[in-house]
This record gives sequence, structure tokens and C-alpha cells, in this order.
Amino acid sequence: MKEKSFDRKQELLDAALTEFIEYSYGEASLNNIIKNAGISKGTFYYHFADKQALYLSLIQGTVDAKMEFLERRLKDYVHDDDMNIFETLKLQARFGIEFAIEKPKYYLLGMMFLKEKGNKIYDAVMDMLDNTTESYYDSLIEKAMSRGDLREGLSPAYIKRMLTYLLYHYDEIFDIKREELDFDQMIANFNQLIDFIWHGLGADQSQF
Repeated sequence: MKEKSFDRKQELLDAALTEFIEYSYGEASLNNIIKNAGISKGTFYYHFADKQALYLSLIQGTVDAKMEFLERRLKDYVHDDDMNIFETLKLQARFGIEFAIEKPKYYLLGMMFLKEKGNKIYDAVMDMLDNTTESYYDSLIEKAMSRGDLREGLSPAYIKRMLTYLLYHYDEIFDIKREELDFDQMIANFNQLIDFIWHGLGADQSQF
């Protein structure tokens, strides 16, 4: 009987997730993924052109799931218009960690991805996500500037570079290991990092 290709895509993604959280992108075996998914190579190539296309799809799906989770939690928790940019970042970090605990395989995939810095696949992923992250931070910073949350004299481009660099390098700043998923410690680390950013970029320094 002919395989139902559409029905097997999720099994393929699940097998890929298992492979990519155990091995780097270069070490991960497409043959193992296909075998563990229980599909033919023809079915794989029906869905994806190659291993990179599969990896990009997996990363995009993870990001989409996290963004949906964050939006839902933020909406349920508080009206974020009442918070400044730094309080918003702290809350989003908290919910991001909740997501990691709820979906540990996605968290591990993210940790493995961060190890790809300096490799072509890392650049390919960042290029893919560029529009999403650019529009998100542009909107966040524009709102913060209109609220007067940020110091005068700093350009939006500079603020965005500082924010994204520090947040994207969280794992290196705190020397996070892939097996570490201590909720309280991760919250404390993120709050410390956001306070550091707040102290440097924030307009109101009275709380320091």
C-alpha cells in the first residue's frame, strides 16, 4: 500500500527532533532519521529537499510553538502595556523558561543549535528567522522609546544590537550546560541579565 505521505510528516519531524538533540547538525544522520521515522527516502524527499530543509523546518516549528506559548501566557497574565520594556523582557524570559520545562526536547534542540555558532547552518537559521526577530525587536523598541523607557541619545539600531547580542549569548554568559534546567536558577540568571541591560539602557535609574 502506498504510504500516506501527509500522515508521515509529523513522524519524520519527531524522528528528526530526536536525532538533532543528540547530535550536532553535521553529525546527525539523515539515514537514521528516515529509518527511525519508518518512511522511505521517497517520502522524505516528498516533504524536504535535503537535511538542511528538514532542520530549518524543525527550528521554525519550534520558534512558532514558543511564540504561540508566549503570546498566550502574556495575554493571560497581564496587559503588557502597563510594563516597561525591561519588565516585559523579564516576564517573557520567565514564560520562555516555562516553555522549556513543558517542552524539554525543544529546549534541548535550542541548546544544540547554539553550539552551531560559526557554522553555515547557524547562519542559515538566523537568515530564516531574521524577519521574525527584526520585526519583533523593532516593535518592542519603538514602543519602549515612545513610553520613555530608554535613555535619550541611543539609536534604535544600537539598542537592538545590544539586546539581541546579550540575549542570544545568554548560554555563554552564564555557562549553561544542556542538562541544566533549574527553573529558579534560570529565572535568577535572566533577571540579573535584564537588570544589567536596564542599568545600561534604561531611562529610569532610580531602582538601582
